[in-house]
Amino acid sequence: MSRNKLPSPEQKEQTRHGGHLFPCQKYITSLSELYPSVNAHWHDEAELTLITRGSCTYQVHLESFRAEENELIFVPPAALHSLSASPGEVFESETYVFHMNFLGAGTTDICAVRYLSPVVSQNLLLPCHIGASHPAHGTVLTLFQEMNTVYENEDTGYELILKSLLLRFIAALLPYGRTENSHLQLRTEHMQKLKTVLEYISDHYAEEMSVAQLAGLSYFSEYHFMRFFKKYMGISCLEYIKTLRLEKAASLLGQNAGSILEISLASGFSNLSYFYREFKKKYGMTPKQFIEAMPKGGLEPHKFQ
Repeated sequence: MSRNKLPSPEQKEQTRHGGHLFPCQKYITSLSELYPSVNAHWHDEAELTLITRGSCTYQVHLESFRAEENELIFVPPAALHSLSASPGEVFESETYVFHMNFLGAGTTDICAVRYLSPVVSQNLLLPCHIGASHPAHGTVLTLFQEMNTVYENEDTGYELILKSLLLRFIAALLPYGRTENSHLQLRTEHMQKLKTVLEYISDHYAEEMSVAQLAGLSYFSEYHFMRFFKKYMGISCLEYIKTLRLEKAASLLGQNAGSILEISLASGFSNLSYFYREFKKKYGMTPKQFIEAMPKGGLEPHKFQ
């Protein structure tokens, strides 16, 4: 479907999902050994995802969990999230990204004040992982399937129906939501620090950067920063930077955006031998072999957020 756009993500996403009058967009994600992950990022919209093939590890609210085929994921607005496919497995999913104002979060009626606004502010935390054993799984899976039918057909009034289905989805999860006031301030503080660091890395990945610089952004000592980063991201800061640079290089190689040396430098690798070695370790082939393996026209975007 032509409306299933596939924009590439950044840490703080700039993509507008849908339009001002209809801020809702469906996306398809496909991950594989060449592109095994979607880096940590966030956006102002919420999203609802159905895993249609394979399994993956999600991180939402600074917490990680495994998700399998036919399970669903809800990501609230402004929540930092990432996902990575299982090694050697192809992963596919369908996602609706929508602004909560589309559902009426910006109004002052009882639905907004009691339910929607607390979800937006994350004072009310709905379940992020709706697994097969979750009591609401059957209900939200049926709602998602109905959303697909409505979205694809575009019959008269489909926007109203889609809006009602999203509201029903929120209502179905409300009984399982929880308020977290005791650790909310600390979690929010940690989230903001992590976002600041990730945004800086995303903007400066091609430049030299030190742990001391990144630690200073989060007002941690280098020791505590390294522990903090690995706790929430699952890998060390240096490993994260290297992985991001390799993925940027793979994207440029797929677009035939320059010589291998130029792409190595543009991706933050000043040592060509090191770039070759790490690229082959990650992708199982040299940069030259990677280019030769690309289909005509280069790589198609594959990530939704």
